[in-house]
Amino acid sequence: MPEPIRLPPQPEACELCGRAAALTRHHLIPKALHDKPYVQKRYAKNERITATLWVCRPCHNQIHKLFSEKELALNYNSREALMGDERLRTFVDWLAAKPAGFNPRH
Repeated sequence: MPEPIRLPPQPEACELCGRAAALTRHHLIPKALHDKPYVQKRYAKNERITATLWVCRPCHNQIHKLFSEKELALNYNSREALMGDERLRTFVDWLAAKPAGFNPRH
């Protein structure tokens, strides 16, 4: 019997800005693309499911505002890759200085 797929546990704070806030799970390889051949060729099923980050809602919104699903799957599929984008890093650095309950207006 195959080993069950285990998702990473939820941390205390956002894995991008570090604020203690309500967290959402961001799939580094977007779920909407899991059945696409180009995604299936690149990533094993276990990796597609477990590659996640726990992020606060403002960080999550900003990720999806900046990148298409395909860009996320192909180029921004790790914390390091996301933070390597100057636009997202600038936002995260700005947000990190705000209090936990702060929600920016979009």
